[in-house]
Amino acid sequence: MTERAEILMCPPSCFGIEYEINPWMNRQHPSDRPLAVQQWDELRRLLEDRGASVCCLTPIPGLPDLVFTANAALVYKDRAIPARFRHPERQGEEALVAAWFSERGFRIDALPDGLFFEGAGDALFCGDTLFAGYRIRSDIRSHREIGDRLQCRVMPLELVDRHYYHLDTCFCPLAPGVAIYYPPAFDGYGRKVLTASIDELIPVGDAEAASFACNAVVLGRTVVTNTGCTQLHRQLETRGFLPVATSLTEFVKAGGSAKCLTLRLDGEDAAAWKLADRQAALVS
Repeated sequence: MTERAEILMCPPSCFGIEYEINPWMNRQHPSDRPLAVQQWDELRRLLEDRGASVCCLTPIPGLPDLVFTANAALVYKDRAIPARFRHPERQGEEALVAAWFSERGFRIDALPDGLFFEGAGDALFCGDTLFAGYRIRSDIRSHREIGDRLQCRVMPLELVDRHYYHLDTCFCPLAPGVAIYYPPAFDGYGRKVLTASIDELIPVGDAEAASFACNAVVLGRTVVTNTGCTQLHRQLETRGFLPVATSLTEFVKAGGSAKCLTLRLDGEDAAAWKLADRQAALVS
């Protein structure tokens, strides 16, 4: 990396499986909070050791999923489009997140009432296109609204497997024109869109998808995943990436992993607008 990545996280001191809003969650099989804290700390150290700057939301009792900061908002330059959560259990996060971004100088671009949108969990740039997952959590109408506001091309992708309820659980841009994906998470049309739009798609098999292989953090050529993704790691190595595994089992129990626990505040490396801003800064 040529610059310091800025990442938003939230310590898991209030994390737990207090309700069930996706197929991974089971209150009869709770997370081990001390182990979750240990795993979260290791992920943070790993990211900071690779040059990232991490800032944190304050954990709030009663909001256990606040730890999954990827869902907080979509960040585009100095703008933040906060989440509008589908499930009432997460709606208490919305005002807290909007206030956090506002206090730090981001322009808040709130969506109207009645639309559901779950941040970077369902909206990821690859090149100049915003790929947007819909049906299970976010609305296709919210993606159209965002495309109009940002004046960018949006490719809606229908998610058809409730285990992969957010786009970032089954799709991960690595660089412009390169991405990881889990084909069965998408309908036939969505698979055709991805194949036609992205030059190099790296498929993930069933077992590694269930280990959240696609839910990765990308820092330049470094790709951080949960453990249990050895086949994907081999594919990444042959393409010049540097895969790193860290155990995140306690968060998988709630339906999240490395990417879910992080939000890039400076823009993902695969976003064309991020590359354009970087080049403009070098010229100036």
